[in-house]
Amino acid sequence: MKIFDGLDFVDAIPNPLVTIGTFDGVHLGHQKILNQLNQEAKKCHGESVLITFEPHPRVVMSDGKAEVKLIQSLDEKLEKLERCGLQNVIIYPFSRSFASLTALQFIEEILVKKLHTKKIVIGYDHQFGNNREGNIAFLQKIAPRFGYEVLEIAAQEVNDVNVSSTKIRNAILNGEMEIATQFLGEPFTISGTVVKGKQLGRTIGFPTANIAFSETHKIIPTNGVYAVELEWNQQRHKGMMNIGFRPTVDQDKVLSIEVHLFDFATDIYDKQVSIHLFKHFRPEQNFPNLEALKQQIARDENAIRTYFQSVTA
Repeated sequence: MKIFDGLDFVDAIPNPLVTIGTFDGVHLGHQKILNQLNQEAKKCHGESVLITFEPHPRVVMSDGKAEVKLIQSLDEKLEKLERCGLQNVIIYPFSRSFASLTALQFIEEILVKKLHTKKIVIGYDHQFGNNREGNIAFLQKIAPRFGYEVLEIAAQEVNDVNVSSTKIRNAILNGEMEIATQFLGEPFTISGTVVKGKQLGRTIGFPTANIAFSETHKIIPTNGVYAVELEWNQQRHKGMMNIGFRPTVDQDKVLSIEVHLFDFATDIYDKQVSIHLFKHFRPEQNFPNLEALKQQIARDENAIRTYFQSVTA
């Protein structure tokens, strides 16, 4: 997959077939559009193209004041787009000046003059341009003027999967990881770097990898204990994760993400990893002492090992 920062060199894309959107999560509805886009590109010996935006439009239009919670970081989105078979992604720098473009200006200046696109594949409810004046009807109305074709992904096709980014965000915030997995087509993921913590876990027999991440707008699931897989060096390792403030041992109220891996002893400090969340087991609790915490963690491990055995049986 080729990645373009802005519109430089995009005229090198042969016979581009284009879709547009933020595609946060690249969920099953997005995948329907991408599959159709890829099929059409193959039919006419062209290449599939997604125009997406960074930063997220809501962040820009609110001057950073909106509480935007994204399902994916940009890197996570790009990785999944590539797995979906997309051939090209254009990351357009979203700004207020860009937002002021009319739908007609966007079509003429970017889709036609820059990309020379001959076919646009778009969802039935997609809107774009200043005041969201552009839609499927507008694209079809002016298509003869610019010589492109519009292929609509019908409401029935998208609604068949009954999915939206909002539904996924709500599921994640409620710890409903099985629902998020169903809508995303795979487990929700958190990516970050393994950093040294206070190493308290080692003293009670449960060493943890502390995960640091810098994505300001990344959505974080509800606090508690999860069944997870940590992906590193193209391998996955099962374990359990706690998200929360560690009330039994900490009073500083700093959110931490800690993963205890089963049957794993490799040093992965400073390594970039991805955590795939499968199931929320319990909320975070405050225990009277370290021994009570240790006993609960042992019960958590037993329950989560049993869970993984059941889902892989």
